Amino acid sequence: MLYQVHLQDLIPEHNFYRLLDTAIDFHFLYKATAKYYGDEGQESIDPVVFFKICLVGYLNNINSDRKLIEYCSNCLDVRLFIRYDIDEALPWHSTISRTRGLYGEEVFLSLFKAVLKLCVSKGMIRGKRQAVDSVFIKANASMDSLVEKEVLEDASAFVDELEENSEFKTTSTRKKLVEQHHNWKKRSIQEPTQSQLQH
Repeated sequence: MLYQVHLQDLIPEHNFYRLLDTAIDFHFLYKATAKYYGDEGQESIDPVVFFKICLVGYLNNINSDRKLIEYCSNCLDVRLFIRYDIDEALPWHSTISRTRGLYGEEVFLSLFKAVLKLCVSKGMIRGKRQAVDSVFIKANASMDSLVEKEVLEDASAFVDELEENSEFKTTSTRKKLVEQHHNWKKRSIQEPTQSQLQH
């Protein structure tokens, strides 16, 4: 039996992710990440989709790329939020890890915090990672600043957890160690050994 189903018809208007998508303008991410994308090579994940997926992970305290993609794939409201239809395959979990690596820790964390700040300013985040709901927070300037501080501090911890759990670790420390190893190999090839000098 065949049915014609539209994803937007299955998700209530007051659903949290529908409200979030309406409240937040994610388009600034295209300009902020433009230099990391070229016209050739393998097609990359849309930066807005990437940060939306990371946001879903933060909101639901999912700090594993593999589990995050599985969660997003199984939730109809999240699919609508990231613009993936029911029959569309989501990106591989390794794509999430590698995209973080493409931006680098500093840039990724900076942009992720910018997304979270927007969510706080629109009253879509209550505080540290916790289950989301469909209710806006009552506007309160002092509370907003406190929530923002708490969220941004927690964001750093969340990113550290993602990196720790990643199967494709791309930390700056690891990159530095790899670079040091390559430099050592170059020097050892270029520098003549003692026996070579004697001949």
